[in-house]
Amino acid sequence: MRLACRGALNGDEEHPARLVYWLMNENRMKRKLLSGQPAFGVSVMFPSPHVVDMVGRLGFDWVLIDCEHGSISVESVELMVLAAEAAGVTPIARPQVNSFEAICQLMDRGVMGVQAPHVNNAADARRTVEAVKYHPLGERGLAAGLRSSSYGFGVSMSEYAEESNRETLVCVQLEVGQAVRNVDEIMSVEGVDVYFVGPSDLSQSLGYPGRPDTPEVREAMEHVFSTVRSKGKISGSAGNAAATLGYLDQGVTYLYTHLTALLASGAGAHLREVSG
Repeated sequence: MRLACRGALNGDEEHPARLVYWLMNENRMKRKLLSGQPAFGVSVMFPSPHVVDMVGRLGFDWVLIDCEHGSISVESVELMVLAAEAAGVTPIARPQVNSFEAICQLMDRGVMGVQAPHVNNAADARRTVEAVKYHPLGERGLAAGLRSSSYGFGVSMSEYAEESNRETLVCVQLEVGQAVRNVDEIMSVEGVDVYFVGPSDLSQSLGYPGRPDTPEVREAMEHVFSTVRSKGKISGSAGNAAATLGYLDQGVTYLYTHLTALLASGAGAHLREVSG
């Protein structure tokens, strides 16, 4: 977290308590990924700042606030971001759709990046980047008084835009056969940090709904992973512990599991132990 003193309120230099401070969170999860380390996250699909707080306190690197499949409102996203910041975990959001409006709403709530669904070609990827980044990297609307910019207290809009462009993360989801075929085209778009393969939707797109372990689906996923790896970029996917270990062997570093999977695993282990 960057802490910058920007002067006193009302020009009063004699009262340090009145100094205005600008707090800009460093995207530590993005730092790990760029250094080649894996970053482990948890997907949360219902509104709960408390769960986000727990995820951070349990040692995860990031939390995916899932607005595509979950029941999370824009107001709840902001509260979950507050909890993430307090717990030291990076908040990433998945918008309902890959649209400028949906992404900008989430970015203005203070998330540190998005995981955009259904990115099938270069135009889709470019739309995501333009919604996340300010000029000159994108076209995100620049507004005063938002929490994401510390309400404008103690920081200029130009400083905030520059910091935001540096810290925010862009992840695009390749989850249908068309996207797999277009992976090189998608990777030609500047500003994308992570290329995520969605095993569930991809399995459905290839004719094997809910069966991501079929050879055809695994081959498609490995094609994306190897292409991304060959260009020195970051790939991602999701699954349980066993799946995650397999992804790590394939050089995948942007990884998360679902909260429900964690609960099921923990509950199963507990009941087996106490039931004898």
